[in-house]
Amino acid sequence: MNLIKHFTLGQHWPITAYWPHLAAIGLTLLTGWPVCAQTLDSIVAVVEDDVILQSELTQETSTILQRIQANNAKMPPELSIRKQVLEKMIVEKLQRQQAEKAGLHVNDDTVNQSANEIAQRNQMTLAQFREELDRQGMTYSTFLNTLRNEITINQLKAREIGARVKVTEHEIDHYMETQGKIGDEAIQYHLAHLLIAVKEGASPTEVQRAQSQVTDLVERLKAGEDFRQLAISYSNDNNALKGGDLGWRSIGDVPSLFQETVSKMRSGEIAGPIRSPSGYHILKMIELKGLESHIITKTQVSHILIKTNEIITDAEARQRLQALRARILDGEDFAALARGHSDDKASALKGGSLDWVSPGDLVKPFEQAMNGLATNAISEPVQTQFGWHLIKVTDRENKDNSDEYRKNLVRETIRKRKIEEETALWLRRLRDDAFVEINPDRL
Repeated sequence: MNLIKHFTLGQHWPITAYWPHLAAIGLTLLTGWPVCAQTLDSIVAVVEDDVILQSELTQETSTILQRIQANNAKMPPELSIRKQVLEKMIVEKLQRQQAEKAGLHVNDDTVNQSANEIAQRNQMTLAQFREELDRQGMTYSTFLNTLRNEITINQLKAREIGARVKVTEHEIDHYMETQGKIGDEAIQYHLAHLLIAVKEGASPTEVQRAQSQVTDLVERLKAGEDFRQLAISYSNDNNALKGGDLGWRSIGDVPSLFQETVSKMRSGEIAGPIRSPSGYHILKMIELKGLESHIITKTQVSHILIKTNEIITDAEARQRLQALRARILDGEDFAALARGHSDDKASALKGGSLDWVSPGDLVKPFEQAMNGLATNAISEPVQTQFGWHLIKVTDRENKDNSDEYRKNLVRETIRKRKIEEETALWLRRLRDDAFVEINPDRL
């Protein structure tokens, strides 16, 4: 495909003059067939040193149309959808090109494992999942290829954006102070969003055109037109093909520009236009709901650990613990035996105590065995990656962990908001800086 870039960029004439030639070159390179007097797979867009073919756009548009129909949404004009789909394909292709330059590669094992996890989340076996894909008209190989691309792009975003996004304790404290009661996080907002983009350095005429368009859209939405349809047709946001649906979010997960507005909106309400460096935004509050208190069971637990090595086998470690368990059941003190025999020296000094632990603090096999014990009961030997354990539960309590939970939620939502804002800016710059030529006659 480098031939195409060299051919087009090496001339002083506009690239649109060469669309017929590019189509022929693209077909020859892809198939090796001679060009003849028949219908060719035309090029819709040149994206850096690659192309998007009309057949690719048609196939992707068909998939999106099926998705919209499955949701019983009112269908926008197909040309509007094709434009949105093409823009989505351009941005995805640019990201894949960036990933290739960065040397990112997703192996087959990772893709297959992710496919299995997706099937499980849908409560299906992999065979059932493949049958469902076939029923919906998607081959399993196409699905795997799409999945590989998504994983690759996510890795690229993690490298370009996620690694440099940090959340400090000061930011968390500041959020709590400015937001007031942390319980505000209990309110969840189901939002939809529509963006009319204004590029950096736009002329006054372009700004005025965007203002007129967004004002007209707000009036149409308030008059009762379908938000989803208008978002699919006009929005320049990455969620346009989802009808602008942003899903459920806490107030901290809403971009800071919108937080004050969102906190005052009611279900069904339209807000905007809101100006930002990206353009003009319109919001819709689809629904609101609250969250209950976050109650967890904390466990006070102790253990004795025997590690395996070149000398002590699994069988030997298990036998030692069985002997210690018999001594404890005969009345010897657990703490004293932990101090004398446990290979976990930090807890051994405290009689084997791990103090109070919360769900998720300990490795899964240990936690499962611990949760199955009555208070003051002694487990059978339990194996984890650290060795073999005897476990004793001293006490349990149910605790309202809402404050700690919501503090962690604040940390995560601030991080997600930062990543979202950085991603939008990064994608906008990636798109603006790239060489992209679209043939409007092929849409």
